[in-house]
Amino acid sequence: MFTGIIESMGTVADLQKEGSNVHIHIESTLSDELSIDQSIAHNGVCLTVVDFPKNGQYVVTAINETLKKSNLDNLKIGDFVNLERCLRAGDRLDGHMVQGHVDTTAVCEDIRDENGSWVFRFSHEKNAHFITVEKGSVCVNGISLTVVDSHSDGFSVAIIPYTYEHTNLHTLKIGDRINVEFDILGKYIAKLHQNGQ
Repeated sequence: MFTGIIESMGTVADLQKEGSNVHIHIESTLSDELSIDQSIAHNGVCLTVVDFPKNGQYVVTAINETLKKSNLDNLKIGDFVNLERCLRAGDRLDGHMVQGHVDTTAVCEDIRDENGSWVFRFSHEKNAHFITVEKGSVCVNGISLTVVDSHSDGFSVAIIPYTYEHTNLHTLKIGDRINVEFDILGKYIAKLHQNGQ
């Protein structure tokens, strides 16, 4: 379980393909505090630490299913990755309940500079379980954000300067793909409605 509050940005130091898997080497200030088998969200994708190849670096493995459902298959050496360690019992839930299970990717359609903040607009495929509501929560690249406008095939979010500077949103360009995890409560409600309950 995560909260969508990004702790740090890591840098992709290496990518090693093995069969259909990719071993992702991350350089991060968090590395010295991690341990093998620890779960960390990478752009919102929960991955397990499997190795420490050198000081300041750790390795996680993304399997084919993860690569197909997320933007991790687009990673390049030097890319910034949003990182969050899992929630500890007793911690404050500053964002919202995030599982680290990305539902789909969305495409950045527009970035509007609001002279002190930014509005990002994203589009995604229509799906009965891909639900956003205005003023509700959505997780974008692992970041807990509030929905500004909601549509059946997209949504927009407003970004404050701190979030813009301390996450990889500042590197985002129109046409880039982002990871989306929709609010778990909305997904359960949609499932119940679909089943006629």
